Amino acid sequence: MIVSKSKFYTSLFILVLLLQLYVPSFKLNLFFQIGVLLLYFFYEKVAIESRFLNVIAPVLLLFLLGFIGTLFHKYPIYGIIKDIFHFSKPIIGLLIGFLFYKRINNFNLFIKTIVYCGLASAIIHFAVLLFTSNLFSGSVDAIREFGKDNFLELFALFFLLFYSYFQKERLLKSRLQTRIIIIVLLISNILYFSRTMIVVAIVLLLSVYGYTVLTKKTIRFLGLFITVIALFYGYLYSVKIERAKPGIEGFLYKVKIAPAELFKTKIDRENHKDLWDHWRGYEAKRAYALMKQSPSSFVVGTGFGSLVNLKFKAPLTGEKEGMRYISELHNGYMYVFYKTGIIGIIVLFLFFGMLYLSLYNNQKNSKMISVFISGIGLLYVFTTLTITGIYNGRDVIIFILGALLYFERSSDFVKKIEE
Repeated sequence: MIVSKSKFYTSLFILVLLLQLYVPSFKLNLFFQIGVLLLYFFYEKVAIESRFLNVIAPVLLLFLLGFIGTLFHKYPIYGIIKDIFHFSKPIIGLLIGFLFYKRINNFNLFIKTIVYCGLASAIIHFAVLLFTSNLFSGSVDAIREFGKDNFLELFALFFLLFYSYFQKERLLKSRLQTRIIIIVLLISNILYFSRTMIVVAIVLLLSVYGYTVLTKKTIRFLGLFITVIALFYGYLYSVKIERAKPGIEGFLYKVKIAPAELFKTKIDRENHKDLWDHWRGYEAKRAYALMKQSPSSFVVGTGFGSLVNLKFKAPLTGEKEGMRYISELHNGYMYVFYKTGIIGIIVLFLFFGMLYLSLYNNQKNSKMISVFISGIGLLYVFTTLTITGIYNGRDVIIFILGALLYFERSSDFVKKIEE
């Protein structure tokens, strides 16, 4: 039986996405993804358009910048290799998405693939909740123990909801099937109780309905939106919300402390409640303190192989002894700043800006493509602050972005519905 290249690369793409979500080892995932790319290079004639290279140039430049700081310091080779792998991850993700769908060349099939992958992930999520956690305990922490977030499911939901809105045709033949999948995905997304997913969903909604294009109307709307958020936080800070309470109160406590968790740096390390509630801020504080010891690092970073001294052994990986030195930070901006300096931060924002500006280019094959590329640029601005953005080891959005960048730049891909 001969398998078509379209089915073969679609199957590999699905495997990459699901392994990224469910195999916790960053190394295994990266090696598999590198192997997949090498397989592609072996069988296919590789030709990457200059327009695509222009878009990913900032990510390539960030990778190269990481070597500069390394030249000024002596680090263990293991740490250097580890950072090289982490900074190469978004490059590999973009290449897999772009090259695979350059070969598949079918936009409708890409959207269906994400939708069905998201559905499979939602079913796995429900199974995990039913068999490994107390779903009816009322505790948000118990429900989230085996699933913190899932952006594959979120994109699957948005693609299914808005495909017909943009493309003026149904994605799936059956209306009943469409409704069932939407309900399954919606419930699963809600049950993650993820603050980051909520913000990303809001960003995508604003992008879909055109509120991220700067006009007088959208500026007024965004002003109203910011006012509503400010009033909501005003309410949260005006009432007493218990930290360890189950259910919605525990979730609201996490929402309440979110801003302070990121930016508060005056933290009592001996007060465990204060420390864990503001862990991201503590990581950033320690990284900045170490950068001050070498002023050149503010320009070019400390380089690949550099570690952040936490000044105590933190139980971050489940190991008994804990970790005193860490390579990665939750705050992606501080992570990039620590490794590549202010030059790296400028390059990172250039990348996000190029993605966002996709929305303003009128020479597009599909409004849906440009809207979601722009939305991804904006959501990365936020997720980089909270979960390291493009350098998050579990990030699946980068593969979706790679495919969208191909469809944005191609003029002859298949757009029709597959029956």
